[in-house]
Amino acid sequence: MAAGSGTGATGLGQRLAARFRRSEDSRAAALLGPTMIAMAVALAAPLVLLALYSFWSQYGLLLDTHFTLDQYAHALGRPSYRSLFYRSLAISGIVTAVTVLLAYPMAYFVAFRVERSKFIWLILLTIPFWTSYLLRVFAWKVILGYNGVINSGLMKLGLIHSPLEFLLYNPTAVVVTLAHAWAAFAILPIYVSLEKIDRSLLEAAADLGDGALRRFLRITLPLSLPGVLGAAVIIFVPTTGDYVTPALVGGAKGVMIANVIEVMFDKIGNWPLGAALAMASMAIVGLITVFAVQAVRFAAARVR
Repeated sequence: MAAGSGTGATGLGQRLAARFRRSEDSRAAALLGPTMIAMAVALAAPLVLLALYSFWSQYGLLLDTHFTLDQYAHALGRPSYRSLFYRSLAISGIVTAVTVLLAYPMAYFVAFRVERSKFIWLILLTIPFWTSYLLRVFAWKVILGYNGVINSGLMKLGLIHSPLEFLLYNPTAVVVTLAHAWAAFAILPIYVSLEKIDRSLLEAAADLGDGALRRFLRITLPLSLPGVLGAAVIIFVPTTGDYVTPALVGGAKGVMIANVIEVMFDKIGNWPLGAALAMASMAIVGLITVFAVQAVRFAAARVR
């Protein structure tokens, strides 16, 4: 009897294993399982811990784990923090707009004007980004500095008599540096969208009498909006939380909210307030991103 039960259990196990191997969902779960676990440990767990800290309080070195919204009230109620939020969003918005506007012509040229060796052109466009991010920021600091390349060149040409002080340590320097740092990340998704456009649509529009500008506005631009939107999201989200570039080239006028968060965690040691600022920043950026995506989709639908 025991032997029969063992044989039945073995047969049942084999049938379940065979069914598991035949199931697409089961195989997908098996393949994605390790990745999802790694993401949960590396991404979700720190975010959960950050959220918990934002609902706690700290008095000196003592941490009070009782639930409270005081940190959020302090983060959103203090005028200086609100101004930093506004400045961070404004700088990131300008960086996103400038980068996309600069990247679109480059991507358009490679997609529509380069007949051969497109891969080589893409490699050439990304060569400046093979170096370290910090090195590129320091390079712009040297270029925009008081005795930097621009000031030295203008003085040698006799166009100015003393170095220009407004080139560095201001929001403009942050915008220029971030736009250069993220340009490649905008070119590639826009290029992919442009490359997927059916050229026969443009030929048909030309046969119907549409000029180059009208073809671009009616066909190329609407069909490339997914790439433009992807590039904008890729740039806007991380630049809002960038603290290295504002710290190196922004000065007092170019400080962003991420710099304050870094000070709260690293120097002051007020982790609950730093966590509340970080969570509020992520929530604001997420809401703006969702609203922008829906607005672009609505505009694209109206154009079609």
